[in-house]
Amino acid sequence: MNRTSFRAAIVPGAAALALAVTLSACGAANETGSAASGDGESSGLSGTLSGGGASSQEAAQNAWRAGFQEANPDVTVNYDPIGSGGGREQFTAGGFPFAGSDSYLTDDEGELSAAAEQCGGDPIEIPNYVSPIAVIYNVEGVDELNLSPEVIAQIFNDEITNWSDPAIAELNEGVELPDESITAVHRSDESGTTENFTNFLGTVVPDAWPHGEVGEWPIDAGEGGNGTSGVVAAVTNGTNTIGYADASQAGDLGVASVQVGDEFVAPTPEAAAKILEVSPRVEGRPDVDMAFDLDYETDEAGVYPIVLTSYLIACQTYEDQETADLVKGYLSYIVSDEGQQVAAEQAGSAPLAPSLAEEAIAIVDAISAE
Repeated sequence: MNRTSFRAAIVPGAAALALAVTLSACGAANETGSAASGDGESSGLSGTLSGGGASSQEAAQNAWRAGFQEANPDVTVNYDPIGSGGGREQFTAGGFPFAGSDSYLTDDEGELSAAAEQCGGDPIEIPNYVSPIAVIYNVEGVDELNLSPEVIAQIFNDEITNWSDPAIAELNEGVELPDESITAVHRSDESGTTENFTNFLGTVVPDAWPHGEVGEWPIDAGEGGNGTSGVVAAVTNGTNTIGYADASQAGDLGVASVQVGDEFVAPTPEAAAKILEVSPRVEGRPDVDMAFDLDYETDEAGVYPIVLTSYLIACQTYEDQETADLVKGYLSYIVSDEGQQVAAEQAGSAPLAPSLAEEAIAIVDAISAE
């Protein structure tokens, strides 16, 4: 089995990568090490753990870092929100010992194979929360907005360009829509949020969204924003704007309800979490991989369909006890009852169902040093 060293490789250019992995972990001086338990308690963990990835996870990661560091005052956890693609790239190159991603690893570009080579075996992929991707908007006087998947696709594909378009008006009786041009804001960086958003559109309304699932925005129209915060800022600071972002970071912006069957469903954490109940696992994955193929076409009542399942990506084994203890400790806290509740309260995410959390905890508990 290959040794996994996360001190050796940092891919150039990713936010200067000042988060170089420094895992001193002085408290792991004993041979067996001591990882934090699921409730965040530990005995002797110390050192610095640096990872990164999905910017949509930033609010949740800030909550988890604070909770874990409070329980482990000699540990510092850093999370660089460089985007899902950047996080996966850093992980597969050995720059991060763990990454956050809004889409699971695939071999479309060799990511899964590269991760397996870096880890010396199958990588771990566990969901850390489910969150709705909100269609956010800033239109004066419009407090509520209903949109169908087809209309959403046509707006972002630059086919519907005015708020007074009959296709929008038909879904919003009694709402005074302005006769103003629509400014559609998309992610300018490679993004797991974009992958999930476009996968939904390409699956449900392929004629209106012919580009399929993409991580990088496929057309020149509209305005780009870097990271989740960039999209939110562009929508907030613009006029007659619309965009897409993790609902936990929508702030005071309007959020559209999306048509599912005969009803319009708002992007609440509870409505988003229901999609995992009707979605299958990705076929052919090992036991340490909990990737889901989301059923975007469901017409189940009360399900909000535009969601992302955020994942934590890690290795089963690490070169040294120090790294293994810190990764195991931090990930254990994230999927614990306490960690899930902290993220729900402070980041607006939907906690994992108990059965999924239990499965994830068992996978993380097996993390060890070679």
